[in-house]
Amino acid sequence: MAEEKTFPMTLEGKQKLEQELEDLKLKRRPEVIKRIKIARSYGDLSENSEYESAKDEQAFVESRISQIENMLQYAEIIDNEDVDKDEVSMGRKVTIQELPDEEPESYQIVGESESDPFAGKISNESPMAKGLLGHKVGEEVEIEIPNGTMKVKILSVE
Repeated sequence: MAEEKTFPMTLEGKQKLEQELEDLKLKRRPEVIKRIKIARSYGDLSENSEYESAKDEQAFVESRISQIENMLQYAEIIDNEDVDKDEVSMGRKVTIQELPDEEPESYQIVGESESDPFAGKISNESPMAKGLLGHKVGEEVEIEIPNGTMKVKILSVE
C-alpha cells in the first residue's frame, strides 16, 4: 500500500485550516445549498445560469472541504525543540541578505499548505527554503534558483 503524504505545518497553520473548514461546512455549504434551491425554483435547469453558477460553487466548496480534511488528517506539526536556535528550520523566520548589498528580507519557512509569499511565508519545497534549511546564522549560502544561483548571508533566525 502506498504511503500517505504528510503535510508539515505550524500549529498556527493547522488552526487556520480548522477555522476555514468550519466556515466552509457551517456557512458556505448551507449558503450554496440555499442558492441551488432558489435557482431550481426558476424552472428549466438547462438554461439556468444561476443554477450552473451555484453548482460550480458547490463543487468548489466540496472539493476544498475534502482537501482540507485530507491535509488535517495527515498534518505533521513542526517541532523545532531539538534544533539549534540559530539554525534555519521549518516554522522559523529567517532574515537573509542577498549579496553583495541587497536589502535584508525575512521569510518564515512553512509547509506548502500554508505558504503565502505575499505574507512572507515560503514553502519548504521552494528553492529558496531548500537552500536555506539546515544552515546557521552568519553563513553565506549559494541557492539554486530557476534562473541561476544567488548568494545570500543568513542574518538571523527566530
